[in-house]
Amino acid sequence: MEKTIAEKIQLLEDKYAQTGQDLNAYLEGLLLSNYLTYWDYTRVETLLTLQNPKTDYPDEVIFIMYHQITELYFKLALHEFEQIANNGLKIQSNGKKGNWNEQIEATFLIERVNRINRYFEALTKSFEIMIDGMEKDQFLKYRMALLPASGFQSAQYRMIEICSTDFIQLVDKDMRAMHASKNASIEEMFEHIYWNKGATELASGKKTLTLIQFEEKYGKTFLNLANDYKHKNIWQKYLSLPLADQQNPKLINALKQLDVNVNVNWPLVHYKSAVRYLQQNSGDIAATGGTNWQKYLPPRFQKRIFYPKLWSTEEMDNWGKAWVETNVFKI
Repeated sequence: MEKTIAEKIQLLEDKYAQTGQDLNAYLEGLLLSNYLTYWDYTRVETLLTLQNPKTDYPDEVIFIMYHQITELYFKLALHEFEQIANNGLKIQSNGKKGNWNEQIEATFLIERVNRINRYFEALTKSFEIMIDGMEKDQFLKYRMALLPASGFQSAQYRMIEICSTDFIQLVDKDMRAMHASKNASIEEMFEHIYWNKGATELASGKKTLTLIQFEEKYGKTFLNLANDYKHKNIWQKYLSLPLADQQNPKLINALKQLDVNVNVNWPLVHYKSAVRYLQQNSGDIAATGGTNWQKYLPPRFQKRIFYPKLWSTEEMDNWGKAWVETNVFKI
């Protein structure tokens, strides 16, 4: 039954009385307040001022706006990761004193992972805007005004990776076994983070300015986040579940889809775009940050897999091939 106005006022009085506040003062403020508008709530006018091209080529605006849209979707994803990390009751894990985890609800985990999947699917499906939506000649000209900036420097994408899995899975594949055998710290593993190889100079193998800038700005942030999520990343949340919940096909499917979305589909659409704009008969063109996109983007080279225990050997051997997605997800 709907409450009367008098009942609602009484509830408000009780609410504000609990914090020592005067309801009359708040009601006075309500009388003076203006109605909320869509443009004020969404800050749309501010949003539309955030595109600042470096050249006069019209298609640069498309390039900027799509990357901004991407970052907004990443922020949505991180919002879900934060909810996952902070959901659940504290339990002792692995039988070790002081090693605490938070047991999440399986339904909650499935719903939130599926939200993240939808964000990535929207981005992947919309990437045609980048692949076919700009004139190649314009791009090859205005891109030179963007040096050394690169999409490689998306900190939010790295945060998504860190929140998704145990940090060892983000170590360069050739160094994982060594770090795993000695139970290396986050700081030790960070020295061999996989993305370093994607931002080295093609000729000398030295760090590019793109990578140097990136580490200076975000290195400490990544380390702090990795340590914070050591026991509450998605994989640890999954392990905190009872065995029956861990075997839930819907949950396994959601996690595998997340693995494919972040580590296969998203890099591959970037690779397709790089081939479209940077590959030529006379030789490949370097990316704006000098990143080694030919070796960095294809998933089969990185073999970056968040949840290897959920995949078969054959599936991991064929990582990055189209049949992984089309033949595995049958639920």
